[in-house]
Amino acid sequence: MIPDFQTAMLPLLQQMNDEKIYDSTSLRNVAVSYFKINDEEKSEKTPNGKQLLYYNRIAWSISYLRTGGLIESPERGKYKISNLGKKVLKNPPEKITIRFLKEINPDKNLFEREKASKNEEKEIEISEDKTPDELIEEGHKRINQELSTILLQNIENASPYKFEEIVVDLLIKMGYGDSDFNNGEVTSKSGDEGIDDIIKEDKLGLDKIYVQAKRWKKDSKIGRPEIQKFVGALDGQRAKKGIFITTAFFSQEAINYANNTSNATVILTDGQKLTDLMIEYEAGVTVKDTIKICKIDTDFFVEE
Repeated sequence: MIPDFQTAMLPLLQQMNDEKIYDSTSLRNVAVSYFKINDEEKSEKTPNGKQLLYYNRIAWSISYLRTGGLIESPERGKYKISNLGKKVLKNPPEKITIRFLKEINPDKNLFEREKASKNEEKEIEISEDKTPDELIEEGHKRINQELSTILLQNIENASPYKFEEIVVDLLIKMGYGDSDFNNGEVTSKSGDEGIDDIIKEDKLGLDKIYVQAKRWKKDSKIGRPEIQKFVGALDGQRAKKGIFITTAFFSQEAINYANNTSNATVILTDGQKLTDLMIEYEAGVTVKDTIKICKIDTDFFVEE
């Protein structure tokens, strides 16, 4: 099982009590062995999908052990136990936590935070099971979940024709149609024969993507018959590419049919995926704040 970064600190420090010099890779291997992290868990990612979860947590364990003075770095990327670390292991706590590190380093003002009430202190202790990276990512995820709900509410209040315009805007921002808004077209309100939007993939319009946009209630289920009608509309256009976008969700039968149809490539995009894409490509949303997160540039401190 992948430990939280605080749980990992004591076993790492105990291993380093042999006074050998370790690097990040060897310390990760120590954690893998000690906590019996299996291959499936090794491939698990952080919420944003950009880092391996156990890599991230062990990196923060090392960082806090070093900041707390229990290990030191004799050279770039190398770590060994400090005298303070040896002292701690003579009478070790059940678990090394940020609070413990702060208590044994009262003069360093490490991990300083505003004085909290008892309830706030309890909440802080629970939240410290997760690394700062995970807390930021989870906060970002919660913000986007709320934004997603608001987006769907606004789409539901828009007209069907406006929804079709929104879909074209999104697809162009995603890079379809060579990112040229002139290559996106909303078909006429009547007589569209099941095709709501058309995206020209090249300047001459030799290759096109046909789109159906269904503005249904988010708890509505779109079944196989709707997808069959769309595939039939694509066949009528001799089209090979189609996107079915909705604010609702698809039944498993609809998904299976779309995946197995041989007439055309059909991509299904439900309400959740739609809002995720709108947030990612800033369609119908604007950036409120930008947070810059830096890391140390070790080369900056190397003497020539």
